[in-house]
Amino acid sequence: MNLLIAGLVIFLGTHSVRIFAPSWCDQKLQALGEKMFKGMYTVASLVGFLLLIYGYDQARLTPQVIWSPPFAMRYVNLFLMWVSMILLCAAFVKNNGFKARLRHPMVLSVKVWALSHLLVNGNLEEIILFVGFLIWSVLCFRSLRQRDRMANANIDSSIAKPNWINSPAWRCLFAATLIWSVMVRGGHLWMFGVSPLT
Repeated sequence: MNLLIAGLVIFLGTHSVRIFAPSWCDQKLQALGEKMFKGMYTVASLVGFLLLIYGYDQARLTPQVIWSPPFAMRYVNLFLMWVSMILLCAAFVKNNGFKARLRHPMVLSVKVWALSHLLVNGNLEEIILFVGFLIWSVLCFRSLRQRDRMANANIDSSIAKPNWINSPAWRCLFAATLIWSVMVRGGHLWMFGVSPLT
C-alpha cells in the first residue's frame, strides 16, 4: 500500500507543479534548460507511474474490502465511462464544440473516470487510487479555471457558442463510442484483468 501511495504522490505531484506553481516551473526551466527540465519531468512521471502500477498490483494481492457496490452501479459506470471517453477525445480533436465550451476536457475526463470507478470498486487500494485521481482532477480543474479568469478568458462573451453538430464534435462522439465499445467488449478485461460487465 505504501508503494501505491508513494506512486500517487509522485505521479500526481509531478503533474501538479506546472498548474499550481507556474512561476517556480518557469524559474527551473530557465535555470536548467528546456531539455533538462523536460527530461527530469519525464523521469519523475515515469517513476511515479511505475510505482503506482506496481503498488496497486501488490495491494490487490491482499484486498481490504471497505464496501460492496450494488450491481446496478455497473450500468452507471458504463455510461459515465462513455462520457469520459467523449471528453478525452475532445481534448485531441481540433475545433470541436466540447473543448470550446468546457475548455479543459482532459481534466474533466479524469474526473469522470475516477468517479465512475469509485462507484464500482469497494476495496481500500481501489478507493485510494481513484480518490487520489478524483481529488487531483477537482483541484486541477479549479486551478485551470482560475487561470482562465486571470487571463481574462470570459467563456460566455469572448468565445463563440460552439456548434454541437459540426463535424469535429461528431468525430469526438464516434471515436469515443468506438473506444468505449472495444473496452466494454473485452479490451478492459485484456488490459486490466477485469470485465466491466461482470
